[in-house]
Amino acid sequence: MAKASDLSVEEKLHALYDLQQIHSNIDEIKVLRGELPIEVSDLEDEITGLNKRLNKLRTEIESLNNQISNNNAMIEESKELIKKYDDQSKNVRNNREFEALSKEMELQNLEIQLSEKKTRDAKKKIVEEEAYLKTSEEKLDNKEKDLVIKKAELERISAETKIEEEKLLSKIETQNKKIEDRLLNAFNRIRETYKNGLAVVTIERNSCGGCFAKIPPQRQLEIRQRKRIIQCEHCGRVLVDLESELI
Repeated sequence: MAKASDLSVEEKLHALYDLQQIHSNIDEIKVLRGELPIEVSDLEDEITGLNKRLNKLRTEIESLNNQISNNNAMIEESKELIKKYDDQSKNVRNNREFEALSKEMELQNLEIQLSEKKTRDAKKKIVEEEAYLKTSEEKLDNKEKDLVIKKAELERISAETKIEEEKLLSKIETQNKKIEDRLLNAFNRIRETYKNGLAVVTIERNSCGGCFAKIPPQRQLEIRQRKRIIQCEHCGRVLVDLESELI
């Protein structure tokens, strides 16, 4: 087998065109899959994000419930202290002791009021968080169901096209060896430039089959002669001529 660099221009054009055809067949398979791979990936990311959000919400609700428990404990403690100070106030010996105990009871009542306010705020926050949690759980459930459907569809299409795609990928590896590195790198670079992946195109109605720019008659003649590889002056794609029976 001749080295890729030793091939004639016509043989190089043949190799490039054949490689383009193989890639285009794979691109058609990808079109058949549509946006499903991206949709599946996006759904998986969304589900991961929702699970993190749910875990955070559950942690916050648990923390708020702990705060309520602590507040209730503080209220009970303050009530016990108030009762203790009240009992002590009945046996005071002077006004100074009575005022001191009264002051302590007043402080404990303030503590009770503060704890009760914190409890009310925490309960209000829990109601909000639980409502958000429920909404997020419902959203997660819908996303998971949607993911199951889209994954099944993607797996079905992938199974139908797997053998064909594997054959085409194998052909690409074989075809790449027929093309010198310089040309292959240029081919891949042009393919990546355009969404439709066309790096080698034919002349269609005296125009480039990629960007549809008009090709002057003299340039068309040069393309048909196949003495050198010619690219479209507008889009840079390699131009070939079907009418001259290149293919």
